[in-house]
Amino acid sequence: MKKKVLISGITGQDGVFLVNHLLKNDDYHIVGTSRVGSSPTFEKKLMHLGLNPNNIENLNVVKCNLSDPADIDGLLESFKPDYIYNLIGPGSVSESVKNPFDNSISILSSFNNLVNSIIKTKSFPNFFQTSSSEMFKNSEDGLLDENSSYLPQTPYAISKLYCHNMSDFYRNKYEWNISCGILFNHESEFRSNQYLLTKIINEAIKIHKGQSDSLTIGSIDLIRDWGFAGDIVEAMTLINENDKFEDFVVGTGQGHSIEDMLKIIFNYFNLEFEDFVKVDKRLMRKNEPLSIISNPKKIENHLGWVSSTSFEETILRSIQYRL
Repeated sequence: MKKKVLISGITGQDGVFLVNHLLKNDDYHIVGTSRVGSSPTFEKKLMHLGLNPNNIENLNVVKCNLSDPADIDGLLESFKPDYIYNLIGPGSVSESVKNPFDNSISILSSFNNLVNSIIKTKSFPNFFQTSSSEMFKNSEDGLLDENSSYLPQTPYAISKLYCHNMSDFYRNKYEWNISCGILFNHESEFRSNQYLLTKIINEAIKIHKGQSDSLTIGSIDLIRDWGFAGDIVEAMTLINENDKFEDFVVGTGQGHSIEDMLKIIFNYFNLEFEDFVKVDKRLMRKNEPLSIISNPKKIENHLGWVSSTSFEETILRSIQYRL
């Protein structure tokens, strides 16, 4: 019998890489949820990774509104998954600031409806919840691990922390195999246009083509732990299939500044970023942490996972996909 996997938000960046990773093993039957079902964009991403959507027998993408309990009840009753990966979330942190109510409701209702449906049926499949490094305080004084303090500063982070804490509550109350991966920033060629990396790449391409002469951003000094989404999903599967159900920080353990990112991108086009980039601090979010860097020693020691794709490789993949 194939293991049945349900992935919410399957058409997003992480969902695409998770499908690609799981289908390397023929033991899985995957059902993914999307508000609109499958799409040409999703299928194009799969094809870029070497998968032919028309020849994948073990993958079905279904239209499902996770804000509607009836939709979730019907899906869980018919599919009866062994594993769930809850990847649903807003487009970006900045989007959650612009539309705090809608984005918070999206995260909270999807999580609550999923877990409530499972509790009603008492099925309790292995459940992976995507938590976020945005929940943490600044890491200027050290790397962030599973015991670090939280201080969410955005509606996105506040909502993620609620789901993170409730996952621990449900794990203890029902002895449920539910785990959280506290994911640090991770990028790929499939990032949508509202993310910083993609915004910079798109503008650099325009500058290279003579279609633009400048790029304005809020800071070049912010430091983040930027990994590769293809590596991160491997960590997700190790966490969700681990016999000990607990939470893990998932990151590279290395920090890079926005300036580092700018240098790699503009150097690719033989340009000096200083000639084109302007800083406008008014674009910065209030209370934006200067540094957020992971300490992934727990997942390295317990599950043997380490990030294998460099910061520069991740950026170059993203540039070349858009040329």
